[in-house]
Amino acid sequence: MSPDTIEKQIAKLREQIHYHNHRYYVLADPVISDAAYDKLMRRLQALEAEHPELITPDSPTQRVGAPPVEGFPKVRHPAPILSLASAHDADGVREWFTRISKLLPQGVSPDDLAFTVEPKFDGLTVVLRYENGAFVQGTTRGDGETGEDITANIRTIKSLPLRIPVQSFDIPPPPPSNLVVRGEAFIPLDKFKEMNRRQLEAGEKTFANPRNAAAGTLRQLDPGIPATRPLHLYVYSIVAIEGEAPETQWETLAYLRALGFPVADDVIRLESLASVIDYCQDWMSRRETLNYEVDGAVIKIDDQAIRAALGVVGKDPRGALAFKFPPRQETTRLLDVEVQVGRVGTLTPRAVLEPVEIGGVTVRHASLHNFEDVARKDVRIGDMVIVQRAGDVIPYVVGPIADLRSGDERPIEPPAHCPSCGEPAVHPEGQVAYYCVNAACPAQVKARVEHWASWMDIEGFGAKAAELFVREKLLHDVGDFYSLDRKAILALEGYAAKSADNLLAQIEASKTRPLARVLAGLGIRGVGETIAQLLSDHYHSLDALASAPEEEIEAIEGMGPLTTAAIIEWFEHAPNRAVIEKLRRAGLRLAEEAKPPAAHKKKPLEGLLFVITGTLPSLSRKEAKSLIEEQGGRVTGSVSSKTDYLLLGESPGSKLRQAQQRGVPTIDEATLLSMIEDEKKESEQSQLALEL
Repeated sequence: MSPDTIEKQIAKLREQIHYHNHRYYVLADPVISDAAYDKLMRRLQALEAEHPELITPDSPTQRVGAPPVEGFPKVRHPAPILSLASAHDADGVREWFTRISKLLPQGVSPDDLAFTVEPKFDGLTVVLRYENGAFVQGTTRGDGETGEDITANIRTIKSLPLRIPVQSFDIPPPPPSNLVVRGEAFIPLDKFKEMNRRQLEAGEKTFANPRNAAAGTLRQLDPGIPATRPLHLYVYSIVAIEGEAPETQWETLAYLRALGFPVADDVIRLESLASVIDYCQDWMSRRETLNYEVDGAVIKIDDQAIRAALGVVGKDPRGALAFKFPPRQETTRLLDVEVQVGRVGTLTPRAVLEPVEIGGVTVRHASLHNFEDVARKDVRIGDMVIVQRAGDVIPYVVGPIADLRSGDERPIEPPAHCPSCGEPAVHPEGQVAYYCVNAACPAQVKARVEHWASWMDIEGFGAKAAELFVREKLLHDVGDFYSLDRKAILALEGYAAKSADNLLAQIEASKTRPLARVLAGLGIRGVGETIAQLLSDHYHSLDALASAPEEEIEAIEGMGPLTTAAIIEWFEHAPNRAVIEKLRRAGLRLAEEAKPPAAHKKKPLEGLLFVITGTLPSLSRKEAKSLIEEQGGRVTGSVSSKTDYLLLGESPGSKLRQAQQRGVPTIDEATLLSMIEDEKKESEQSQLALEL
């Protein structure tokens, strides 16, 4: 081939690869297979290897990272990269609007204003410069005036267009000779979880949160590291442009999208402040469904000229505001570690923290999960730690900030003894947890009797009652419920004749609870509602289970070796057998009649395997999962060759591409509901035909 032909072929390959990168990483709508894409890339790499003089900075082959650098040069931005003032509630937004309404240009009424509302991404702000359509430089925000040149690292982000416009079926606008845009680099939540899983498998330290991971990745001196990490990008504003700029923010986003930049779908234009506030509050409630971290919404006056005329106060433009969501993570100091004793003797570490407000709640304690997790994260007493609280979940320590250590921090050691009874702690081989195996341990007795009361529907007997009855030595185990004396109860603080009689009536009624409830209430490790019902259906009596060999129990579908071993160990323990005898003498229901198997009624989704992606119109993912399982189907988190359907909502993630590659059919929420309804009708008609 002639040099001119080779150059044209290389240019064509680059154009094709840029287009397919945009379809895959920005639109999540690939039109060729991975194999076909790899073939294009291999061909380009081969041609560039033969003709290195034709390699250009915007070639897709140049994303892999450059040689390590000594440091990051400073770069002055063409215009200030401003921060945002913030409000934390609707009143704060209204106060902002009142202030700016007094400063509007002459002839502009507050009623004339329109707004755009965009996600406030919790990532790393980046500034990107293009010359004649080619990406030439990427920097951090820095102090707003000057940032650091991290071009080689930003170039590795697959969703970043190395050349604009990205060719598509539409006719894109021509690129300006000079364009500087602002965006946010981040790691999607599903990719973050997968990245941490790989770190664990490799024996490497995991990342505390997606924001820290993204920021740390982009400031690596070796660009080969960012090339291996799942960074993504959203662009949302123009910093500088050669030529005419769009007149509104809404038009700006459309223009950036047309050039091929990744622009978030979760953006809306609204024409009243009331609708802005309603939207922000509604969108905050959907925070948990997003595949990226946000810490609020950004409200902007849509008209660029009006926004510019309002000017800047300090480093904050008056014409935009951040509506901040309650934080889910905060940093505080770990003062100490307490060891809690669970109802089955599990010894669990709990962090004692300097009080910190997270999501409107003052947090003083947080979970440390287990001592293996503490060692893996290298959390120490005295550390500054990141604490997370999402929704109503118990706060937990994400990890330490090792860079802030003074050297006075102390390691957290697993317990040698139970803090409640002083007996030696046991760490069974192959298990994560440490245990106290003393059946008379006061902490365990309290937790066990409370657990029993819950499962046996002994109403009004909660944590305080459990503590009182154990402290006064009226309950030593759950069997003692059935020998409680009315006179002894009346002697307790807070109990009068009526409350004592009510409690005794509740205890008497608990004798009729089914065997599965008894099994779950005994507090055997690993035996919850599902396993208890499984064992009750299989053995029909407590005595039959107690005498069953280990290999027989483990052979039951749904049983695992650890739970089976815990069952065997529980029944071998003499104090536990004594409890069963107390229950037997009290007349509890320790056996069930074996029932003949009922005729199986097929459920509408029986045998079907589903994966869910995106935001559904009316069902949350949790509700969709419950519905599918109620109708006999199963839901998994990843697409495989065994997946029957991908349930598809708005803004789907990578699961859509995986389904397309594997030929897995996609359905929407309406189709799912129709499948259930149609199958039910067909089943009813079949049953009617049989009856006739």
